[in-house]
Amino acid sequence: MKSQEKMPLGWRLLDMVEAVVRFLWPFRSRQAVGWGFLMPALLLVGILLIGLGYMTLYSLHELDMTIYRLKPDYSLKNYQFLIDHPVYSRILLRTLLASVIVTAVTVLFAFPYAYVLVRAKSAFTRKFLLVVLFLPFFIGQVVRAYGWLIILGKEGLINTALGQLGIEPLNLIYNYPSVIFGLIQYMLPFAILLIIPAVAAITEDMELASEGLGANWVATFRHVVIPMARPGLVGATVVVFT
Repeated sequence: MKSQEKMPLGWRLLDMVEAVVRFLWPFRSRQAVGWGFLMPALLLVGILLIGLGYMTLYSLHELDMTIYRLKPDYSLKNYQFLIDHPVYSRILLRTLLASVIVTAVTVLFAFPYAYVLVRAKSAFTRKFLLVVLFLPFFIGQVVRAYGWLIILGKEGLINTALGQLGIEPLNLIYNYPSVIFGLIQYMLPFAILLIIPAVAAITEDMELASEGLGANWVATFRHVVIPMARPGLVGATVVVFT
């Protein structure tokens, strides 16, 4: 009773409100409401799975070129055709290689950015990094693509500067590296946003404890920060790769 009397009036009122809510709104009802909020996401996942399943089923039928209808029998000839023709195999391998490179480079740059943003002591630094992070979301894709053309084009800013120095212009667009670069700059903000919560959940006390036990900052970062931020890293990797 004495401890309750010492509690501020506001806290006691909040406790009373919580008790009333728990009485009027049992746990099972709250759980049902939680599932209700989850249903739109589950519905979206179900729709996507239906589309993927239909595409998979479609790929298991041959196309009758005489009537442009699918044959009723199941077959793996479409996949065999993909493997037997080197053009399609090369395209598939180049696409897979691009996905791996984009994922690795994006996560490699996103993790330090998220760590610096969360750990920055200066409010100005955090605000600046947040502005840089969210700025691409407010710029249309067409405007961004045109901006990169102005910078990287044959008569863009970089090649113009190289021409002033007597250097031949470089082919910086319409090639494989430029595609990878474009995908990296597009996916980087999403990867950072997925990693930030995982880094923010790591308290500085854990890093200080590691350093207090004799570990340097490299060992602390490798054995404490990275393992604890693994959920965010895995989520960012899956999103970027897919």
